[in-house]
Amino acid sequence: MNWSELYDNSQEPTEKQINEFVESSLWEDLDTYLQQTYNIKPTLFYSNCSMDKGYWKGWNIKYKKSGKALCTLYPKQGYILLLLPIGIRQMGEAELLMPTCTEYTQNLFKESPVGRTGKSLAFEISDGDVLFDIKRLIDIRVNTK
Repeated sequence: MNWSELYDNSQEPTEKQINEFVESSLWEDLDTYLQQTYNIKPTLFYSNCSMDKGYWKGWNIKYKKSGKALCTLYPKQGYILLLLPIGIRQMGEAELLMPTCTEYTQNLFKESPVGRTGKSLAFEISDGDVLFDIKRLIDIRVNTK
């Protein structure tokens, strides 16, 4: 079942409904990590984006720190899709981190184009090692001055 078909823009899903749809302890791990480590609360947003046949459409969960978007999560059945921007100021540190990351993360970083503001990495999180990479990349975003 498609997430955007289950919950349209008139029906905001609950935390329980998100957890039941995703069915992944990695989702709960990431949510707990972001809330406890950075003292932030997730915010639900509805996106009407129809790019990629609705891949980005539907309710998503944004995490912001000091007005800056750290990441956005898109619930998928059995996993989560995480959009993680890496800004130009963070690129150097992220590049230094890459040799210690999983092959998946290295390939994603290498294949993602650089725009004028940096890169946007779209992670399909179904592995704890990839989640560890993501946590370290988020830490770079938070601690870049």
